[in-house]
Amino acid sequence: MTLKKISLIATAAIATFFTTSCDNDDDLTVNNVIAPATYSFNRGTESTVSYSGQTTRIAMAEEIKTAFKETSTTETQLTNMFAHVAGANDFSDAALNSSDKSVRSKVAASADYFSSNATDAAAIRADFDNYISSQVNDIFPAWNNTASAGAPGQIQQAGGGTIRYVNAKGLEYDQAFAKGLLGALMTDQILNNYLSTSVLDESTNRADNDNEVLVSGKSYTNMEHKWDEAFGYLYGAEPDATMPILDQDSFLSEYIDRVEGDADFAGIATTIYDAFKLGRAAIVEKNYSVRDEQAAIIRENVSLIPAIRAVFYLQNGKDNLTADPARAFHGLSEAYGFIYSLQFTRNPDTDAPYFSKTEVDTYLSQLMTGNGFWDVTPTTLDQISDDIAARFNFTTAQASN
Repeated sequence: MTLKKISLIATAAIATFFTTSCDNDDDLTVNNVIAPATYSFNRGTESTVSYSGQTTRIAMAEEIKTAFKETSTTETQLTNMFAHVAGANDFSDAALNSSDKSVRSKVAASADYFSSNATDAAAIRADFDNYISSQVNDIFPAWNNTASAGAPGQIQQAGGGTIRYVNAKGLEYDQAFAKGLLGALMTDQILNNYLSTSVLDESTNRADNDNEVLVSGKSYTNMEHKWDEAFGYLYGAEPDATMPILDQDSFLSEYIDRVEGDADFAGIATTIYDAFKLGRAAIVEKNYSVRDEQAAIIRENVSLIPAIRAVFYLQNGKDNLTADPARAFHGLSEAYGFIYSLQFTRNPDTDAPYFSKTEVDTYLSQLMTGNGFWDVTPTTLDQISDDIAARFNFTTAQASN
């Protein structure tokens, strides 16, 4: 089965129940739940949609990513940005400095995967701490040195192209951090926290939603807000999330856009957005079976994003190993981060990640064996690519376009 078919099947699973609303040709109904044309919900004249915390964390993550390339940044500064506390002058934006949100506190912090797995959560956060420490202590001192096997430094893409800054094994820590964060923060919080029944239905949430008991001082129920927070980790940087244009941040927004641009996977962006809309409408209509069906569609399709891009960059790296090592190392660094993110995916049929932490760690170890990217073989890159593609029922050829 091809990936394109997977995406269409996810849509078709609900489409069989669709009938056109007599009120609006752009609206659809599923089991009496109207799917609005846009992600816009109101109680009276007041919007009930709120995800400012997610917008804040995305903005913080963007500034941290940028600081990875500024050699004047100290380890303490980067660490403080990552684990921000309210009032600290960590960011260029005063609104971020005043916020009580932080990126690190939500890394590997989902209810379903980590509430009873403190050991893995701590290890994952330590990985991100180590990316920060290693960038400052290993890469910055060698910034103007020429990289070679076993020695960090800079390496330029062919034809006077972009200069990449790599560790002794050819890995760019900024790419490992950013692409890993796409999984450990955004994907984990969406799929395994805010779309989880353990969060949506926590305590009296379902009864409160049934009776329209609102959060104190707010226009929304707790359940409505939790769904919005999932939505915000994908669309929180959009100028207008009722008309998302994607590629508005360096994380899921960018890479859903990239995957959408591959003809083999065209339609995935609409599938995800439509499921968010219909699931939120189902909460308003108190139809929790439709809500959960949409959560499953989101889990399946968002999980595909790091998988497809991991294979894309593994193949990109393979194709450039000889002719353009700097370009190859950049691609493989992105692949490294996307592979890392696979442990945060969610198979709706098993409620487990498509790849376990142990499997992910094994693949990363294969990439880093010996001198890492300096030594890695096309055979290894093909083997990992094929493993990932097979698990998700697409082909390496489809993802490498």
